[in-house]
Amino acid sequence: MMKRIFLAAIVATFAAGSAFAEDTCESKAVGKDGKPLAGAAKTSFLKKCKADACAPKAVSADGKPLAGAAKNSFMKKCEVGA
Repeated sequence: MMKRIFLAAIVATFAAGSAFAEDTCESKAVGKDGKPLAGAAKTSFLKKCKADACAPKAVSADGKPLAGAAKNSFMKKCEVGA
């Protein structure tokens, strides 16, 4: 019984740790001086960050890179979720 509780506690600890370790574009939006970006600088950074995060995922089912309208559609959907 004690082993099961201990094992569950360890699994929960690792699961929570990995969830908090995920960096988002919002958390990366910091200037060189360490202060959070604001205004146009933040908007520009977030747009570029989301595009950079989605670009490697834009591949078809057979592994070829998407192009044209398919890529545009995928990028729009991906950037909303990023």
